[in-house]
Amino acid sequence: MALIKFEQVCKSYDKSHMVINQLDLSIQKGEFVTLIGPSGCGKTTLLKLINGLIKPDSGQLYISNKSINEWDPIELKRNMGYVIQQVGLFPHLTVSDNISFVLSLIKTPKNQKDQRAKELIKLVGLDEVFLHRYPRELSGGQKQRVGVARALASDPEIILMDEPLGAVDEIARRSLQDELLTIYHKLKKTIVFVTHDIGEALKLGSRTLLINNGSIEQVGTKEELIFSPVNPFVKEFMGLKGFTSYLNIATLRDVFSSINEKKKQLYFTKREPLLNLEAPIIEGIKVMFDHGIHQVGVKNTSGDVVGEFSLSQVFKPLNKN
Repeated sequence: MALIKFEQVCKSYDKSHMVINQLDLSIQKGEFVTLIGPSGCGKTTLLKLINGLIKPDSGQLYISNKSINEWDPIELKRNMGYVIQQVGLFPHLTVSDNISFVLSLIKTPKNQKDQRAKELIKLVGLDEVFLHRYPRELSGGQKQRVGVARALASDPEIILMDEPLGAVDEIARRSLQDELLTIYHKLKKTIVFVTHDIGEALKLGSRTLLINNGSIEQVGTKEELIFSPVNPFVKEFMGLKGFTSYLNIATLRDVFSSINEKKKQLYFTKREPLLNLEAPIIEGIKVMFDHGIHQVGVKNTSGDVVGEFSLSQVFKPLNKN
């Protein structure tokens, strides 16, 4: 059963322009769905519909198999975490109080709020010392981590994120992406994440949704969008940026080939490099070019050779599809 389900949903802010146009979409429990598309295509509107901030003009939207119209608006919002680019921390509250703000609204005892804040500050990769600071004392990346912690405070089933990493520098952004993936794999929340960055969408999403003019052009895995675009728009939108992002995100584990024991032993006698299974494909390509070789050995965490990688295997997902 889908946790979030759109059935022929339409939404417009004026009669001349349909922002969401007869949208059908099912998001299963535990998915990490990323939304990409041109500016104004309807990504943020889709999040606002899920959160109940706006209502569909027509069609049906279900949250936990219950029509959005049957939900109490306050209960719905309290059962969803929401993280935005501007973070929106309360400047007069400490980090601890910001994190536990929703818990204060539902009259959670102070000792429970404090304990929850301690758990979450660690979960997002910050030390407990930050709990006593104020937002003005934090960097942009630290504020975003606190924003994520606040969104998780009431243990919601759904987390909505609207370009939460758009305002931080590239190094902090990569770190926060890794932190989000760690949190996702640990907590298995259902996350709907809006971004303008193709690489970010492909890295984070278990599925990625490409929207254009309020309609879904394609939804699928990173391999499906890169290697099997369903129409010219998807192919052009993903383009070289999508392909290079794939090479930086997908690992040798995804594409390496097994080899026999005799060939494995050869890799121990040669002085050619061995790469870890979790190395990105782009690293394998670089090593081959740097050393003038046609394939590179792949090893596991124990150092055992498990196979090899060659340029032809970059297209392995294409052959699968």
